[in-house]
Amino acid sequence: MTIDFKNLLLVLPHVTSANHPVLLRGRHGIGKSSVIYQYGESRGMRVVERRASQMTEGDLLGLPIVDEGVTSFCPPDWFATACDNGVVLFLDEVDRATLEVRQGIFELCDSRKLAGHALHPDTLIFAAVNGGTHAGAASYQVGEMDPAELDRYTVFDVEPSVDDWLAWAKNNCDPLVIDFIRNNVEHLEHNDDPEPNKVYPSRRSWSRFSETVQAASLLEAGQSSPGVFSLASAYLGFEAAVAFNDFVANYSKVVTVADILDKGMIPDIDLNAHCALIDKLGASDRLAGTLNGAEIANLATYFTSLNSETAMKLWTVVGNSCQENAIALHGASDADGNTAGSYLVKILTGDE
Repeated sequence: MTIDFKNLLLVLPHVTSANHPVLLRGRHGIGKSSVIYQYGESRGMRVVERRASQMTEGDLLGLPIVDEGVTSFCPPDWFATACDNGVVLFLDEVDRATLEVRQGIFELCDSRKLAGHALHPDTLIFAAVNGGTHAGAASYQVGEMDPAELDRYTVFDVEPSVDDWLAWAKNNCDPLVIDFIRNNVEHLEHNDDPEPNKVYPSRRSWSRFSETVQAASLLEAGQSSPGVFSLASAYLGFEAAVAFNDFVANYSKVVTVADILDKGMIPDIDLNAHCALIDKLGASDRLAGTLNGAEIANLATYFTSLNSETAMKLWTVVGNSCQENAIALHGASDADGNTAGSYLVKILTGDE
């Protein structure tokens, strides 16, 4: 069974309150590391990260010291920090580590101590690996984790939703990149078995592509350039690059929030495009504030033009954004005098 990030963040506090180690499994580039840092930040805790794949047994245990004829191990700095302070101890790529390192981590997860040193009572252990139950998991060159090793963790197979990424991207990616994904969710990431040596898009590669084009100020609506296509190909692969380049070139034709609220447009677009537009409305600051009478009337005109599925999606978005707008929309009429409330009743009673 898989879990998205929204629900993962709901259940994690129950696991960490018992101080049980957590293992996140999933595809590369989906944001496993980011969500661990996000969780640490939400609790006001520093994240101490180590790549288990790059560690030797000495990196884990530390160096031996002799005191009055007795040998003990002096813990490395990261482990001493986790012993002296309550931190999020994040061990990445555990299944790519050597057997000796994994045996040490086994003890750490089992008894919360290593080489005679105990973790701080408030320290939380997180680990992350590629693989799990999703398609393409067998493509990773990683070591298998046996049942006894997995039994030391609370294991979550992470399969984040598109909404997870859109919510994160709102404050982290270029608006044009976000709008492209809303309208072309199939290009967010590759979900099938990969072909060898072929570049595919991932949530991480979209983030890095966005950082690059923003830093170079390369994205302008309605304008495409060879530089953008070349960068998109390098980060995202050929297919996603072609789709993104076409989207940028035709961006002036994309329906905007202003087209709906200010112009009262009823766009002639397909179901997926309507869903993307409604998501865009939900992410817009316009719906977070109280709309004026003209804007509510235009929204009602759009609402009554939708089929039942998309109309209910829009109703939910408006209600979640601002209750005052939902109340006003319910009583508002479209250009033909039909109220949004009466159309809603028809949908709910099956008369639509």
